Amino acid sequence: MPAPRYTVSDVMTHTAVAIGREASYKEIVELMHQWKVSAVPVLEGEGRVVGVVSEADLLPKEEFRRTEPALPEQLEEASKAGAVLAEELMSSPAITVHPDAPVAEAARIMARKHVKRLPVVNALGMLEGVVGRGDLLKVFLRSDEELEEEIRQTVLADLAPAVTSECAVRDGVVTLRGPLRDRALVPLLARAIRAVEGVVDVQMELGSTEGREGTESTGSGIAA
Repeated sequence: MPAPRYTVSDVMTHTAVAIGREASYKEIVELMHQWKVSAVPVLEGEGRVVGVVSEADLLPKEEFRRTEPALPEQLEEASKAGAVLAEELMSSPAITVHPDAPVAEAARIMARKHVKRLPVVNALGMLEGVVGRGDLLKVFLRSDEELEEEIRQTVLADLAPAVTSECAVRDGVVTLRGPLRDRALVPLLARAIRAVEGVVDVQMELGSTEGREGTESTGSGIAA
């Protein structure tokens, strides 16, 4: 299977808006509006990330403006309603990612932690940029020609001569056609192609080299 080619550093925003611990509530709202972001990292010292203030951290001031928390699990959220500085509002420690992490790892962190943006930090915890959900989708901007060339040079070349199928890519969907010496390779082949950054789906129309008629077609799964 090919190694991840695209890392967070390839897609992240290198110029990131950030704030200090003493930033005021209104200043944070104004920055988010100006830069059209949903969260900002909080820095101290020479740029070490100590937390993040997101829209979710700001909303309790409006949510609990006239009401008190009705449920025990709302107490922590409601405590931020009276906060006026970043250090009181921020979620800490910050959920971060390293610049050399695969794009898929950043996507998993966002999904698991239910966040839209991640500060990108180096080994010392210093801010290097920010990566958002939209940034992770940049891998799907790769051309069909680029995807086809990578699949030929990595996946198919590595499995030759067992795999002699022809590869075609259209709108990110990869189609393999032709003979396959070992049908047990179908799941391995599909996984390897899907691991190529930018591939949308894999379709297989593979026949046997032993004269057996018929093809295998895979969309979201592998047909036996």
